[in-house]
Amino acid sequence: MSRQSISFTDPNTEWLKHKVDVEGEYKSNSEAVNDLIRKAREIEFVRARLIHAEQSGFTTMTADEILAQSKDELRKNGEL
Repeated sequence: MSRQSISFTDPNTEWLKHKVDVEGEYKSNSEAVNDLIRKAREIEFVRARLIHAEQSGFTTMTADEILAQSKDELRKNGEL
């Protein structure tokens, strides 16, 4: 695992502090940031699949079906 040093704007620092210290949703800032990155990667992957499916015209699947299939693939690959 690599170690990074990053800077946050004041509003983002406060949001992060609230999620970790007040809500206890995350155990650390690092856990919160990694979770946000995982979610962004999932959104990016799903969005690309939807765009490809819409442009190719070779699917009869609905957007919800494509989303479910994409999530299943991400889980299988340990990315979700």
